[in-house]
Amino acid sequence: MGSWFSKQLEPTSGHFTYLILSIFLISYATFSELIRNRLHFSEPPLALLTGIIFGPNVLNVVDPEQWHWQDTVTQEATRIIVSLQVFSVGVELPKAYFSRHWRSVAMMLVPVMTFSWLVTAGFVYAVIGTTWATALIISACLAPTDPVLAAAVLQESRFSARVPRRLRHMLSAESGCNDGTSFPFLYAGLLIYGGTSTGHIIKEWMLATILWQCALGLSVGLFIGHYANRGLRIAERRDWIAPPAFLVFYLLLAVLSVGVGSTLGLDDFLVAFGAGTGFAWDGWFANKTKATHLPDVLDLLLNSSMFVYFGTIIPWNEFSPRDITPMITPGKLVGLLVLVLLFRRIPIVLLLKRFIPDIRTYREALFCGHFGPMGLGGLFLAIEARAQLETGESIPLPHPPEHHPNKLAIETVWPVVCFILVGSTFVHGSSVAAISLGGHFMRNKEERAPLLAAEEEGLGDMVHEGGGGESEPSVSGDEDVS
Repeated sequence: MGSWFSKQLEPTSGHFTYLILSIFLISYATFSELIRNRLHFSEPPLALLTGIIFGPNVLNVVDPEQWHWQDTVTQEATRIIVSLQVFSVGVELPKAYFSRHWRSVAMMLVPVMTFSWLVTAGFVYAVIGTTWATALIISACLAPTDPVLAAAVLQESRFSARVPRRLRHMLSAESGCNDGTSFPFLYAGLLIYGGTSTGHIIKEWMLATILWQCALGLSVGLFIGHYANRGLRIAERRDWIAPPAFLVFYLLLAVLSVGVGSTLGLDDFLVAFGAGTGFAWDGWFANKTKATHLPDVLDLLLNSSMFVYFGTIIPWNEFSPRDITPMITPGKLVGLLVLVLLFRRIPIVLLLKRFIPDIRTYREALFCGHFGPMGLGGLFLAIEARAQLETGESIPLPHPPEHHPNKLAIETVWPVVCFILVGSTFVHGSSVAAISLGGHFMRNKEERAPLLAAEEEGLGDMVHEGGGGESEPSVSGDEDVS
């Protein structure tokens, strides 16, 4: 009987994945209000921890290696997830947002991001001991603010309501843009690594990266979004489209923008963000669908699932010295993580505070400097970097090659980037809890909320009223703004 029963069971790694992932998502959904608004945790660090626990290095229940997945699967999965998120950011921003706040976003994208790239490269070069070109490649993967982690921190919750809305919108807009604007930094590092002449580097960088990938990519995205909006309006006005199809249209338009961008060799993330921005520029679509909470659904299903997957593929054995990378040690990686978290953004945002209109106080500058999480966008860029180093194209080999002229760089990029991403996920994902608890216990007893860290008033030393807290005009979809 026992033999017969055991034959009926099929406990494969794939089947366990369905079981564990669904249990995690159901558990989080059931207790989401408690976790997000009472414990002040977001889903990415919990999902990542779930992947680590059930992954091959702990319980060994879920092992993607048994599925024969290759680097291309990770590349395409992160491409879709991040593109959907940046598209969502473009849709959720206040209508015509960039016409009023472009100066603040531009400051965060150009001087702040350039500083982040260079200072992180300096830390990688000094601490890990790579070449300068390899350091520039690694730092480009860590320069952007991840839209998935940023959304987990900044989306509607008890804590986010305590942050001025203009700061939330600025950080969301930055996270939507800078995964795409990280491509110039990545390809600058790759071109320098290639060792060609300065003139050739500048020519290729300007023509292929800046003009073709970025400028044309953003333009194509805005074009797709604008005319999709017009087409959907016509279909809705003539009763050609059923209400449930609005959500399908949203998702498929995001996937379409990725398909167009990747097929043409454009910057996928800028195409997706441009499409979302152009699609919701007037706020009409957001007003139609704001009751569906579609971005929250995407966060729970897709983003959390991707962080569980990331937890199962973390290269733990590569965090220690190996024959090919003897300079990588756990101590160096921890030191690099601390330096990156402290100095990648905070000093430059504090320094440029007076030139960023949406940042009014130094407390706000410190907050914006800290909340620059690194996550799935960096994972995609690391695979992109490896692909370029392996093949000279954006399509990676199934696995890193055994013998290759760029072997050292290929084997260095992945573990360094992954370690920093894991650290950032846990640090930034738990920052809300730390800030809330710290603020609670720093108050006098009579001023504390009845429940632990349940304060609701705005964070101190931030401007919340008199236009300072809002991102005028009002949020996307409101009818009172033309």
